[in-house]
Amino acid sequence: MHSVMIIVLGIIGMALGWFVYSKFIAEKIFQLDPDFITPAHQINDGVDYVPTNKYILWGHHFTSVAGAAPIVGPAIAVYWGWVPAVLWVVFGTIFFAGVHDTGALWASSRHQGKSIGALSETVIGKRTRALFMIVIFLVLLMVNSVFGVVIANAFVNTPTAVFPAWSAIVVALIIGQLVFRKFNLMLLSIVGVAALYLSVYAGSTLPIELPAIFDLSPNASWILILFTYAAIASMLPVWMLLQPRDFINGLQLFVGLILLYGAVFLFTPDITAPAFNSNVSLSAPSIIPLLFVTIACGAISGFHGIVSSGTSSKQLDKEPDARFVGYLGAIGEGSLALITIVTVSSVAYAASTDAWHDAYHEFGSAGAGAFIQGGANLISEGWGMSVEFAGTLLATMVVLFAGTTMDSGVRLQRYIIQEWGQIYDVQALKNGFIATLLAVAACLLLAFGAGGASGSGGLIIWPLFGSTNQILAGMTLLVISIMLIKYGRPARYTLIPMLFVLSMSFLAGGVTLFKFIEQGNYLLVAIDLVVLVTSLLVMLEAASVVSKLRRGEPEAENTRENSPES
Repeated sequence: MHSVMIIVLGIIGMALGWFVYSKFIAEKIFQLDPDFITPAHQINDGVDYVPTNKYILWGHHFTSVAGAAPIVGPAIAVYWGWVPAVLWVVFGTIFFAGVHDTGALWASSRHQGKSIGALSETVIGKRTRALFMIVIFLVLLMVNSVFGVVIANAFVNTPTAVFPAWSAIVVALIIGQLVFRKFNLMLLSIVGVAALYLSVYAGSTLPIELPAIFDLSPNASWILILFTYAAIASMLPVWMLLQPRDFINGLQLFVGLILLYGAVFLFTPDITAPAFNSNVSLSAPSIIPLLFVTIACGAISGFHGIVSSGTSSKQLDKEPDARFVGYLGAIGEGSLALITIVTVSSVAYAASTDAWHDAYHEFGSAGAGAFIQGGANLISEGWGMSVEFAGTLLATMVVLFAGTTMDSGVRLQRYIIQEWGQIYDVQALKNGFIATLLAVAACLLLAFGAGGASGSGGLIIWPLFGSTNQILAGMTLLVISIMLIKYGRPARYTLIPMLFVLSMSFLAGGVTLFKFIEQGNYLLVAIDLVVLVTSLLVMLEAASVVSKLRRGEPEAENTRENSPES
């Protein structure tokens, strides 16, 4: 199939998802109420709970959940062929990710903006809350530790991306102040994007390399700098840096998608990757179940539920905005995953099928680098830009996305620690400064404690991320489903995706468990077992609650108080 046809069919499918399916889910299943007073208005502390324009909140949410994952996952999964990757991205976006993200926003907003882990106590039970939050903390620890390494490596390997990446923070701080003072949003958007792309141009001619600091490697020095920044950013009011930075990055990605999609129509590159790869290596994992955990962001991801219920729900101005922020955010991420698949599967990356097989000679041999290389060639051929400038532009996009995810991730870790302080009445943990220090310390302990002076320790447990992340997505859908059952609404639209995701992720967790045992990696064996057993216990607790509901036993009083019908 031609690259243009893949893009056209994918866009049509996602458009139908937005205009038809998401409207049905929002109005008939979640019944989003414009008169419901959201936590942003109920609490409105000016720091974390802030009523926010839905376009700005969409930018924050989208760039927080996206990161580099909708690029890396699809770029790796194409190894099995472009057809299964495209199908999972398109159908996963429409029926899984959009429903999951919108549902998590709705569920959290109905429970004072609690994280999906904390509100599981109300929906399922106290024991579930403790188990749920263990899985969430592990996912956040993996994301923050690894994304710090990813950004540091990108700064070292692409020094031209350093200047625009840090310039984006300055631009965001200025725009945050102006938005807070009610300046025209459209004008600020144009000026902000223009300033960002001017910094990209300047960066392409101004590479910045970090010298050795205290005998640390440049990678390790960047990791320390990045976590220092993330700690400061996580304690600032969301309107000051997080919202405007994510909003500008969202617009930057929108421009990037226009360049990439437009280049496909202008260049019309042939697909050189096989539809189904029959030349997989003997050591390659099976497409089922690994496809469904390799492509997480871009189809469905448990990390989205953490962001939806952790930061985005606290900024929701009106409850119907959950559809725009959650479902449209999922479509934006699916669009990025789709163009990634086309980019690394086409002549823009590999001139022939033989060349593609050489690049994808084994599972994991290509990733974000393939997207940057292929995307730069695609933009150059389609729009006439220099390959160097296009490469800097895409590298900056990857860095900024990873950076915004890391910003939100540290803030979310801080929320989790503070929630633990409230749950167990530990006064010190309720303090935002102490909670932030503990969050950053945990990430750095993993980064340097397990990885030595290089700071790459997060990569050690990263192989567990795929299955753990998708198990979390299934558990989030489980909480949403039980809420729907309690409210007397159809739950099959969340239960079916939940059953599929949990079955695939449990299989993947079992596959990786035996792999770790064969490798003698008992740290990963232990963590994998903790995740599998914990999630199984949560599901057993949930099954007990559903059984009681079917027998007509009354629900918990605190759940009824937060019911939409109350």
